[in-house]
Amino acid sequence: MSSIDIRTSQNVTIEYELAPLRDRVLAFTMDFVLFLVAYMLIRTIAIALVGDLIYSSYFSSYFINGLLPIGLLVLYHLLWEVFGNGQSLGKRTLGIRVVRLDGKEPGLSDYLLRAILLLVDFVFSVGMIGLLLIGSSDKRQRLGDLASNTTVVRLRSGLQFGLGEILKIGEPDKYQPMYPEVRRLRETDMLFVKNTLTRYQKYRNTAHEKALHDLIAHLEKVLEIKAPAHQPEQFLKKLIRDYIMLTR
Repeated sequence: MSSIDIRTSQNVTIEYELAPLRDRVLAFTMDFVLFLVAYMLIRTIAIALVGDLIYSSYFSSYFINGLLPIGLLVLYHLLWEVFGNGQSLGKRTLGIRVVRLDGKEPGLSDYLLRAILLLVDFVFSVGMIGLLLIGSSDKRQRLGDLASNTTVVRLRSGLQFGLGEILKIGEPDKYQPMYPEVRRLRETDMLFVKNTLTRYQKYRNTAHEKALHDLIAHLEKVLEIKAPAHQPEQFLKKLIRDYIMLTR
């Protein structure tokens, strides 16, 4: 499982699980099938209405059978990702999403670059360029990702302390931290806390439970605080929230 750390505009580092190649291929396949159905419907209607005009010249025939599907494919992905918050229908079904590596929200130009270079990554190269780059690059980026400084991540990941949860915490002037001592820790320390908690929640076994309690004992000593009995998960979640609000 590959992951990537992205620092948001709120100066919070979020760890995302990179979408595996399989999910990206399945998402593209679903989108492409849906696009083909829509295009064939449009083409059938156009031929029924103005079929004689379409095939009266080489250009009109080339347009309906060549340029039009290419343009519609770019438009399909562009509109879906712009209005779907980085998710086409296929990506939404697979639970994956486009994100920028600098933590900013992808913009229209980013989605446009991705849509145009999709033709190179998957259409004109029969998928070879996209598959090769996604499978071999550290951040699983195809040409469209490299050009727009984006990648695709999983949203259904146990790794992620999501931005949605961060935003629900509240405004700094209204939030009351329970453990202000948490400011003594570094960001790397808090990432370790979060990852330990995530592993315990995802794989509830004796080894991860022991690691969780050992971590809490260490935090109690370092921060000179006392964790509530029988509430290890709630304690660590509160520490994470306090750290975010006190340092962002």
